Amino acid sequence: MADTTYLALLRGINVGGKNKVPMAGLKTLLEEIGLEDVSTYIASGNAMFRSKLTASSIARKIEDGLTATFKLDDELVKVLVLSHDQLKAIVDKRPKGFGDAPDKYHSDAVFLMDIDRDEAFALFKPRDGVDKVWPGEAMIYSQRLSAERTKSRLSKIMESPLYKSMTIRSWQTTQKLLELLEAMKR
Repeated sequence: MADTTYLALLRGINVGGKNKVPMAGLKTLLEEIGLEDVSTYIASGNAMFRSKLTASSIARKIEDGLTATFKLDDELVKVLVLSHDQLKAIVDKRPKGFGDAPDKYHSDAVFLMDIDRDEAFALFKPRDGVDKVWPGEAMIYSQRLSAERTKSRLSKIMESPLYKSMTIRSWQTTQKLLELLEAMKR
C-alpha cells in the first residue's frame, strides 16, 4: 500500500500559554511513532507527514503520544487527521466568494472531530450583517465582517461543551496547509 499524505490538526495546544508543545518536540514525537517526511507549520498545531496507517489510528497514536510526552490537560487535546484529498475537497468546495475578501471578512474553517456536523452547525447563531456560516463536509465555513468582529457570535460557541470537538484555522492558514501538502505530493 502506498503512503498517504496527511495533515494533523492538533486542538488545544499552545493556546494562551497553556499546553505548550514545542514544534521541534512535536516533530520528534511524530517521527518516533513511525510517520515519515514530518514537517510542522506555525505553532498552533499543524503537522504534515506520510504514512501507510489509517487516519484514525494515526490520530489515536498522536493523542496518546502527546499526553505521554508533554505535560498537557488532555481534556483539551484532540487530533484530527485529514488526507490531502480531504483537505483539497474542503478548499475546492468552499462557498462562492468565501475567503476572497480578507480585508473585509475574517474567514475560518471550523474542523469537526467526533461530532455530527448538523449538531455542531446548530450551535452557530449568526448575527445578521456580521456572521455567515455554511455547512461543509465534516467542517463548517465561518465568516465575520472584520469591522464588526466584536459583535460576532462565533465566540459564543466556545462556551458550549461541543467546542471541545472543534478546531479552528483561518482560511489563509487552511489554504497554506493545502499548498504545503501539495508540495509534499510532488
